[in-house]
Amino acid sequence: MNNVDDPRFCTFYLGDLFLGISVTCVQEVIRYQERTRVPLVSDVIHGLINLRGEIVTTVDLRHRLELEPRQPDDQEPINVVVRHDEGVVSLLVDEIGDVFEVADEDFEPLPPTLKGVYRDFVRGIYKLDRKLLLILDTDRLLDLPNVSNVPGLEPADTPNIPHVTPITEVVPS
Repeated sequence: MNNVDDPRFCTFYLGDLFLGISVTCVQEVIRYQERTRVPLVSDVIHGLINLRGEIVTTVDLRHRLELEPRQPDDQEPINVVVRHDEGVVSLLVDEIGDVFEVADEDFEPLPPTLKGVYRDFVRGIYKLDRKLLLILDTDRLLDLPNVSNVPGLEPADTPNIPHVTPITEVVPS
């Protein structure tokens, strides 16, 4: 599968992983914001932030991708705010990279030996100079059907990602 419409990707790091998402779904990149924890939800949901009057759900990508959690002495994560079918969501990343424009000939599908969470959330790999760029599938990544930590709590009872009208202005990093 090649990239959809735009060969440009907003890149970021989670530990040693170099990851990217389509630049067309990125609304803005902002510094870490204090968040309000939401009780009774999975640790994938890091909390809620107030982004210029809009309530935005934050997703801890480290937890979602089953990576080691941030350590107390690590620097605060950065918010990559993305537009999604359900509204606006903030992805917490360790460090922001550049916007990369890639060529179709550098695209590689996932190797069949790749298993686990990466098989679920990575849609392909681009070969760059001295590193690989893993492209995340934001639709699958943000598909959080039941994020409850409470046994017996139905998905309809769990907080959903709020529907927010996207802001069209993109703030450069």
